[in-house]
Amino acid sequence: MLTDLNVSWGMGMKRFTASAISPQLVRLSSVLFFMEFVRSAFVVSFLPAYATDSGISVTAVGLAVSAHYMADTLLKTAAGYWVDRLTPRLVLHICFAVAFAGLGTAFFGQQPWLIVVGAILIGIAVSPVWLICLSSIREDARASQMGSIYTVWLLSLGMGPVALNFVLDRGYSFSFWLLAALLGIGWLCTLRGSYQTALSSLRPASLREQIAQLGARLASMKPFVPGMVIQTAAAGLLLPVLPSFATNKMGLDYSDYSFVLIVGGTVTAISLIPMGRLADRWGHRRFLVAGFSGLAVALYMLLSSKGLPSATFVAAVLGLSYSLVLPAWNALLSTFVPKEQKGTGWGVLSSIEGLGVMIGPMLGGWVAGKYDETVTVAVSASLVAAIAVFYMVLPRQRFVPGEADKTLT
Repeated sequence: MLTDLNVSWGMGMKRFTASAISPQLVRLSSVLFFMEFVRSAFVVSFLPAYATDSGISVTAVGLAVSAHYMADTLLKTAAGYWVDRLTPRLVLHICFAVAFAGLGTAFFGQQPWLIVVGAILIGIAVSPVWLICLSSIREDARASQMGSIYTVWLLSLGMGPVALNFVLDRGYSFSFWLLAALLGIGWLCTLRGSYQTALSSLRPASLREQIAQLGARLASMKPFVPGMVIQTAAAGLLLPVLPSFATNKMGLDYSDYSFVLIVGGTVTAISLIPMGRLADRWGHRRFLVAGFSGLAVALYMLLSSKGLPSATFVAAVLGLSYSLVLPAWNALLSTFVPKEQKGTGWGVLSSIEGLGVMIGPMLGGWVAGKYDETVTVAVSASLVAAIAVFYMVLPRQRFVPGEADKTLT
């Protein structure tokens, strides 16, 4: 009996592994990793530092970052059209060619408008890659394969800026050619094997249906819409200024800055699960208030922080505060997602949050250009503090899971 059970378990594990980790998934995950690694390293670390040291204004950097995310977001529907009519391999080749063009334009152009053009080209290049990965997922292993792709995506987003910060001290030319080499490795990953997609289930709804769905979601959650946009905009404000703020105002070199980012990310990762369990037990409202309050306090502390020890402490506070916010916020948003339309519901919510990501960097760059990086950080801290106050005064019943649609009418 025990032998039969072991054999059955072993065969089941083999079937699970074969379905969850297929050769195509490994190839596409590799492509996604290198593309997102280079994109995140370029936008978060390379572009702000390189442009500032090249005499390009922070306003232009903020505009470039906003244009990059806007191109990525707005191209999603068109990307589905291309992938539906061209082969995935051809689309990937086009994506990497455009990414190389954008990287070279931003680095060799050395003009504000060329920096913006380069950032837009990289945003255009990244947009179809994620859709191709989603379209390749098998329905009989959707959860496991989706989890694998999300893990690779999160790793690339976190590792890109941190890794590049460790080599920026060796010069911008070295950093650029390193990014180009990694992009080339990702391109090589597209040359092996075949790619098959199933885009029939991913074709976007008609424009009329999308507008109707968006209107229905906004109507049911209108008290939270301003907070959704403001909180992502507050984070976006910091994107074009954090590297220069860390070096010019806090006295950190790029290696120190990378260490600080690692500390903040590690504290967040360690705290997420226990904080999520506590939020479910004690209520999401108090965790949102405490988390956003902690983020605001930490950002205000950042204004007077000097040196690595102080910056490390602030990063730990930021990471802990973010771990308070993230589980509670996602649990709150899930109350607005209908079970029969999860994809549409999350798509609408992500689009709303994406507005802040597009607006924030441009506004942050403008504020830093008109004043300086310190004012941008102060504005971000003030916006986060306002969100904490807003959630503090919002009626408690609006935070009860499952009751959102009843209380928001």
